[in-house]
Amino acid sequence: MTSTFASTVLDPMALCRSLVKLRAVIPEDAFTAGILGSERVGNGVVINSDGLILTIGYLITEATDVWLKAHQGREVAGHALAYDHVTGFGLVLPLEKLALPPLSFGSSADLHAGNKGIVLSYPEFAKPQAVHILARREFAGAWEYLLDSAIFTVPAHSHWSGAALIDERGGLVGLGSLLVRELVAGEEMNANMFVPIDLLKPILDDLTTRGRATRQSRPWLGVYAVEVNGKVFVTGVAEGSPAQLADIREGDLISHVADLEVGSLSEFYRRLWALGPASTGVPLGILRGGTHLTLNVRSVDRTDLLKRPQGH
Repeated sequence: MTSTFASTVLDPMALCRSLVKLRAVIPEDAFTAGILGSERVGNGVVINSDGLILTIGYLITEATDVWLKAHQGREVAGHALAYDHVTGFGLVLPLEKLALPPLSFGSSADLHAGNKGIVLSYPEFAKPQAVHILARREFAGAWEYLLDSAIFTVPAHSHWSGAALIDERGGLVGLGSLLVRELVAGEEMNANMFVPIDLLKPILDDLTTRGRATRQSRPWLGVYAVEVNGKVFVTGVAEGSPAQLADIREGDLISHVADLEVGSLSEFYRRLWALGPASTGVPLGILRGGTHLTLNVRSVDRTDLLKRPQGH
């Protein structure tokens, strides 16, 4: 590990004791199994003295079994406590005491392009890696997901899923979500996208006590989409989703939500979510093969389609 500031201020290998290897088993007939797989492996971060584990939510969605492996090699069962679709965070409760030190929260609002950081993963995956913040900007995911100010870092870490981004003071400021391609000095290169930890702070109590944040559930269609030259194209629809039932098809161009034009992926999402809560009817203007169509989609709360964690 080649961080100049960390060698004098922090001990990254010691901080890695707060990371666990997370392995989740998902039923083959689960709604997300075809896309995300039936066995998922990544990182988890201990965030309090009770051993509560923070991870990226797609690892534990619909999981029936979760296993947590500590740095000593000890593996314990866990319970998938919560998954917040808006932020992407997931929480796992160990069913036995892990006795691992928690990472304290830093402030992701203080991170800016050019700042340094360290990415931590479970030591079996990779050593700590020095990074710098490439950008803070909006991120729109193809799966009806939007962050106003995501964190982008380089160089890319090989085991980003659920990895911890820490700042120069050793505070947890982001959680690894994706490997992305970014333009750096005129060349494309791999980078990582991290979800800012500040998004967790106001909802953490709700997630731990209720299993979900106290907010209006967003309407969900089940559309996978991409933005190309100011136009939004459907690249797929989820099996059994409202989009499939409304006959939205791969290749459709989404031109309007209700009577409002759509020129970007983030604009599509914001217009969709502004219509009301889940179950709201969504009129979509579609261009298909030169024909203009209006398709009415009855949205749902996506959590209603997912298998719930089993009680322990």
